Amino acid sequence: MAITKTIEVPKIEIVGTWNVQVATDTVILENDVEISRSRHRHVLQPFSSSVDGDTWTHTATDITGEDASVQAIANAAWTDAVKEAYKTWAENQGVL
Repeated sequence: MAITKTIEVPKIEIVGTWNVQVATDTVILENDVEISRSRHRHVLQPFSSSVDGDTWTHTATDITGEDASVQAIANAAWTDAVKEAYKTWAENQGVL
């Protein structure tokens, strides 16, 4: 009886201008027969932004731990113009 666990990325979507929504499935197989599947979703944005007084800090999101396909889509979607638009949006929201 061989039990294996795999992680699949069945869906990657660009939502709005800069949100990269990722669905990952954890699949448990017993003798190559699927016995369990669970889905997790998370959203990536180009930066984590914070403000201290009047000074904004925009820290680039580390996507190195993401699946290669997620990295490729995020890197394609997050152009310089999109990154600047995100920073402007974040700063206009006030304290995040």
